[in-house]
Amino acid sequence: MAKNEIKVTFPGGLKVNAEVRGMIITTDQPPYAGGEGSAPAPFDLFLASIATCAGYYVLAFCRQRNLPTDGIYLTMSMETGASKMIEKSEIVIHLPASFPEKYLEAVVRAADQCAVKAHILHPPQFEVKAIKG
Repeated sequence: MAKNEIKVTFPGGLKVNAEVRGMIITTDQPPYAGGEGSAPAPFDLFLASIATCAGYYVLAFCRQRNLPTDGIYLTMSMETGASKMIEKSEIVIHLPASFPEKYLEAVVRAADQCAVKAHILHPPQFEVKAIKG
C-alpha cells in the first residue's frame, strides 16, 4: 500500500498549516471561535474540497469536448440537522443557455465522479496515535 504523508504544524494563534506535496495550506479559526479569520477553517476546506473536486470533473468534461467554460460555475449547499451535522449536500452546476442540451445528464454524471465524494461514501479506516522523540 502506498503511503502519502501530510505534515501539520502550528505557526501561531489558532492557525494550523498542512504541508501537502511541498505546498502549504493554511487554516485558521473564525473570530467567534478565537481565531483571526485569516484563512478558511479546516471544515470549510473539507467542504470546499468536495465542491472543487466536482468542479474539476466538470472542467475536465468540458475540455475533453472542447466546450467553453465561460459562465459555468458550481454551488454547493448543505442542510444541517438538530445534531448540527450535515444531513444533505447539493451541488448545482450552473450552465449558460448555450450549453449543449445533449450533455446535460453527462456533465452531472461527470461531477458525480468526484474522488473526494467517493472517499466519503466508502470511508477509509482512521487511526490516531502519539509517539515521543
